[in-house]
Amino acid sequence: MSSSEEDITSSKRTKLNDDAPASQVMIEYTGSDVIIPKNVTHVRFHPNVIGVDNDAFAGFAQLREVTLNEGLREIGEHAFADCAGLQEITIPSTVVRIRRFAFSGCIRLKTAVLNESLTDLGHRVFFNCFSLQSITIPSSVVEISLSAFMGCCSLREVVLNDGLQKICSYAFHGCKRLEGIKIPSTVVDINSSAFLGCTNLRTVVLTEGIKRIKSTTFGECTSLRSVELPSTISKIGKNAFGCCISLREIVIHNDEIQIDDKAFNGCSSLARFKFPSLSTRINNIIQVGHPNIEATINDIPAVQWRGGEIIIPMRWAHLYEEKLVKVKGLIAFYEVKEATIIFELALWKSSIDQADISSPSDRRAYR
Repeated sequence: MSSSEEDITSSKRTKLNDDAPASQVMIEYTGSDVIIPKNVTHVRFHPNVIGVDNDAFAGFAQLREVTLNEGLREIGEHAFADCAGLQEITIPSTVVRIRRFAFSGCIRLKTAVLNESLTDLGHRVFFNCFSLQSITIPSSVVEISLSAFMGCCSLREVVLNDGLQKICSYAFHGCKRLEGIKIPSTVVDINSSAFLGCTNLRTVVLTEGIKRIKSTTFGECTSLRSVELPSTISKIGKNAFGCCISLREIVIHNDEIQIDDKAFNGCSSLARFKFPSLSTRINNIIQVGHPNIEATINDIPAVQWRGGEIIIPMRWAHLYEEKLVKVKGLIAFYEVKEATIIFELALWKSSIDQADISSPSDRRAYR
């Protein structure tokens, strides 16, 4: 086809805005048969379009505005990759799938709105979107895929909703301005390096429900100061919090948790581990009349009882399982002892209640 014939065909397949300034090229996208000029700046999708082809607008550096239609179902691989001028995108409520790399390299993209009904976010879908500032993941998304937001160095806010089950490796790797994250209770796994290098991350809220934190998940989160591990977590992997140099305190609610020897490798400020559930049991024992348990606990090497809390200093972290066995054994002894006393008192009360009321001497003997 000659260049003149191509221009005629293009004019038939696209609708140009005659009133647009010379610097703007506007088209209505009607599907894969559209010939799209490389200098296009504004695109409006026809209501009948149900999918965006792979690579449809990839590398269109001048594209600044895209209006997607309700009824659209899928956005293909690399569909808008490297559209350096694109600043915002709203995904219609009908879209269920965004394929891998769809918006990767959109370096000026500041706003992306994802709506309910979306179920599938492909690998590296917003990879290296340097200007993206916030994102809300709909409850319909069950998995944040590999490197989905990796390199989004301006991302300050991430909202995750119940329904999410898995955060894959490198999902938020290098999101250096992210300040806090709350993991929903429906999440079971956070995979390796998911938040690696989030150097401004100060707050991590892990809710009941999550079971595992894998290797380097929160590695090099150098602003993180305290972490509370819920009772459902059973395992912490190697370097899960490696090189978190500001981390000072770990609060553990499951005293049966398995922690890799190098889970906190390089955490130079980490001072202590706390165990609230064990501390509560000890305080209960003290309150019913056994204050001597405090001295007994302090006699266990590497274990401290301070301010009503069980603490194991970081320097003894490698022995925490061995020390906890002794603490739990001591607690169990006192709890059994107290239970036995209560049982005996119940028997005595029953005997008194059954004594012949006409025989005061019998009642005095039972007392």
